[in-house]
Amino acid sequence: MSIGAIIRPATLFIAGILGGGGVALAAAATHGGDTHFLGAASTMSLAHAPALLALYAGYDRIRTAPIAAILLGLGTLIFAGDLINRHFGGGSLFPMAAPTGGMGMIAGWAAIALGAFFRTGVAKA
Repeated sequence: MSIGAIIRPATLFIAGILGGGGVALAAAATHGGDTHFLGAASTMSLAHAPALLALYAGYDRIRTAPIAAILLGLGTLIFAGDLINRHFGGGSLFPMAAPTGGMGMIAGWAAIALGAFFRTGVAKA
């Protein structure tokens, strides 16, 4: 089994988790009083879920899709997870969790941008 056979479906799975989780976090932020952490976690989740869905759809045409999906997916999960833990648990997931997740998301977007220069032979634009 190739690594792509694992990463591609995982990308769709994480997109669904982030999308649904983002909506749930928005509801919790709206009805829970303090929106600081949950609102930010919702925003990041809802911003990156469609990006992961696009990477899933363009997986065969975007050479950097696997690494971008890993970086965006894990970065968002760590970042949002840290904010959720700060809200409900009062502390960080681990030291520097939010900045680590944020850097993962930034690196994921950079990998998407670099994909413009590393085309596959499948599609010509």
